[in-house]
Amino acid sequence: MIPLSDDNPLDRTPIVTILLIAANVLAFLWQIDLPGLPAAFASGDALGFIERQLQLSAFRGGVVPYEILRLTDVEYRDIVPPPFTIVTGMFLHGGFVHIASNMLFLWIFGNNVEDALGRLRFTVFYLACGVVAALVQVVSSAMTGDLFVPMVGASGAIAGVLAAYMVLFPRARVTTLVIVLVFVRIVPIPAGFFIGAWFLLQVLSVAFGGNTGVALFAHIGGFVTGWLLVRIMGRRPTWRARRLVW
Repeated sequence: MIPLSDDNPLDRTPIVTILLIAANVLAFLWQIDLPGLPAAFASGDALGFIERQLQLSAFRGGVVPYEILRLTDVEYRDIVPPPFTIVTGMFLHGGFVHIASNMLFLWIFGNNVEDALGRLRFTVFYLACGVVAALVQVVSSAMTGDLFVPMVGASGAIAGVLAAYMVLFPRARVTTLVIVLVFVRIVPIPAGFFIGAWFLLQVLSVAFGGNTGVALFAHIGGFVTGWLLVRIMGRRPTWRARRLVW
């Protein structure tokens, strides 16, 4: 299921959400090293060059569990000292599909959560979910022995945003592209069902999927954090919920 849009109107321009998306895109452009691309294209190795740059940036700015636990760089000099890579890792991604899917989810669900919480609350909320998500993944990696595998991506923070959206707007409709084998349809799905199914998939993937290469524990940790935190922080005083009619 791929979300395309929602039917949830806004009171205010989602400035923080827009800035977060811009920061992620700029960070991704830094990752692929735009100045070096012309030479890579000339040599016919552009894809290999981009892949190597993404891997290097993941080690330099991503969350390497060993570095977080030992507070020291391992092989590459980080752009910031550990443990601050927990923050920089939230803005880096592992590929074009990775960043495109994350930014799509952030735009569709983040703008309404920002509208309800307020800009300052939403900023704190987003960063807190991302930090806790990364720490949960570090603990998981320490338990499984994957201490030198870097983690990058905004998925943990966005998982928290999904949880907040589910709490605040469970009846909002999400226009969704549903693909099941040869079945392809665009259908409106209640947000509570869409997000609940997404979370269930993360849990089932942990239980039965084995090593998928996806930071599933970060997704779960960010979601649970968002679910709890949105109830603690509350909405901005001037926000009024709209009645959604089916």
